Amino acid sequence: MGETERRPRAVTHSAADPDTRVVVITNDFPPRPGGIQSFVHGLALRTPGVAVYAPAWPGCEEFDRRQPYPVVRHPTRLMLPTPGVARRAARLVAEHGAETVVFGAAAPLGLLAPHLRRAGARRVVMLTHGHEASWASAPGFRAVLRRIGAHADVVTYLGDYTRRRLEAAIPPGKLVRLAPGVDVEQFRPGLPGAAVPGLAGRPVVVCVSRLVPRKGQDRLIAAWP
Repeated sequence: MGETERRPRAVTHSAADPDTRVVVITNDFPPRPGGIQSFVHGLALRTPGVAVYAPAWPGCEEFDRRQPYPVVRHPTRLMLPTPGVARRAARLVAEHGAETVVFGAAAPLGLLAPHLRRAGARRVVMLTHGHEASWASAPGFRAVLRRIGAHADVVTYLGDYTRRRLEAAIPPGKLVRLAPGVDVEQFRPGLPGAAVPGLAGRPVVVCVSRLVPRKGQDRLIAAWP
């Protein structure tokens, strides 16, 4: 893909766990904004002994310094399953002696799984989101997703909507539900609402997302009564 062969830039600090056993490989990671980015970041924060391999993004140096684990940045803003990315990811797994690899999104980087097993990974976990569910609905992409899933020990899904679509490409025995967690200190009932005109003293649910079936607004509407 025309990328130069450079070692990824590692940002480490004293708070990083020296006994890394989990490597997260992801295109979706802060400071780039987005739902998958927040999901993967939250997972990394709650996983002991983790290191992350992600693309460089404006502001990543400052962001990485604040993380309690090492972050290794790819030289560019996009990672594809190319030989260069495979070599860098395999080197990271081998150098850390990592036993588990987690792909922040199964497609397309999950195609690297065989390389990382050869580098020493014993367990491969692949997270799926909306775009994998879309891949499962298209014949050509479904074949690629089936190939990706064949090399996974676990493939996660968010809810019933995505699970039903993923079952066309992923063996049911590999599918495990992993919904994103919520910070119950920041998001909890009883927070002051007086600052928003017209909402004080009234029950309020805020849903920030696109209006598409997999986002689950139908569940909110059904539960509201």
